Amino acid sequence: MKNWPIRISIFINYFVFAILLNSVGIVIQKSINVFEVNELQASNLELAKDLSILVISFLVGSFLPRFGYKRGMLVGLALVGLGCVMMYFGNSFNSALLLFGITGVAFALIKLSVYSVIGLLTNSPREHNALMSSVEGFFMLGIALAYFLFPAFYSDTDPNGWLRVYLVIAVLVGLSFAFLLFAKFDESQVQSTGKNAAEDFVGMLKLVTLPMVLVFIACAFLFVMTEQGIMSWLPNFNEKILKLPEKVSVQMAAILAISLAIGRVLAGQLTKRFSWLSILSVCLVASMIIVITVLPKTENVAATSIESIADIPLIAFVFPLIGLFIAPIYPLINSVVLSALPKVQHSAMTGLLTVFSALGGTLGSRVIGWLFMQVGGAKAFYFTLIPMGLLLFFLFILNRYTRIRA
Repeated sequence: MKNWPIRISIFINYFVFAILLNSVGIVIQKSINVFEVNELQASNLELAKDLSILVISFLVGSFLPRFGYKRGMLVGLALVGLGCVMMYFGNSFNSALLLFGITGVAFALIKLSVYSVIGLLTNSPREHNALMSSVEGFFMLGIALAYFLFPAFYSDTDPNGWLRVYLVIAVLVGLSFAFLLFAKFDESQVQSTGKNAAEDFVGMLKLVTLPMVLVFIACAFLFVMTEQGIMSWLPNFNEKILKLPEKVSVQMAAILAISLAIGRVLAGQLTKRFSWLSILSVCLVASMIIVITVLPKTENVAATSIESIADIPLIAFVFPLIGLFIAPIYPLINSVVLSALPKVQHSAMTGLLTVFSALGGTLGSRVIGWLFMQVGGAKAFYFTLIPMGLLLFFLFILNRYTRIRA
């Protein structure tokens, strides 16, 4: 396999960040139960993560080709390793806010680099679709592992025992850093064409004037609003609405991540036979049907003793399967648009993508958190029907613009 060291490296990097970055739902739950903050305060963890992603992506997206993708990833890994150690010793809600702020900065560097490197490693839109879906699928496997890794350190006698997970993550970050350090690949194809960093930044801003890019940004914003709103609050939903024990509620949330991983891997194969628009249209309609038919059954669930997997309400297994259908959306729309642009613009385009993804994630999480407080968790997830409906509309417009550019 050509360029296998850097391919393995981007998979490992994404896997490590998946564990940490998407533990926000777990830490929200812990912040409520251990640090004794309310739901709206806890949702600030999502804000800290996404705001830092937003700022760094906006400032660095156009500059990164000058700095180097490998260097950017190494800096990101070093930062997040330090953040994990600080969280372990800090042991407070403010430490958690700081950790997710650092993680956002680091992930912005990683994502900008990985998405741009994918463009260097592929030579056709179908290759790009397949690799993008595989990397994002591996990312979801990392998220699934987080839902088992964190509870493994829960203790009935030591409320701070769960913090030891950050030492394990720090070790994983160190291994990823070492592997990337020795990976080699050619970045010369994407050397900046601008005279200086300011000119590169202006070039990134000019992308926003393209109608295709504006529609793409809307699609990314709406998708992440949906996905992050569900993912961040599913552990709390399982505990408060489905009456599952804290540890079990986190582990059951892994079904969503596993579903997302499977959905993204399958999407990479389906794109070889079907158009991306057909796949995503079916997926969005199926997702909305799940919300409409499943959520009514979660109201007034009675608390029961959970002694085995058979005691867990069936609904706890069914709703997270929505991940199978929303999974293909993000990697496919990203791949479609990046494939339609010159490779030298991939970093700048990813910067804009990441900015609006962060905005969508923050808004989605905070809206769901507010709805949990106002109308209850059983009804809060109905909100996702709004961004899903709008997304379905914008996908048809995006298809029109990408066909014109092709």
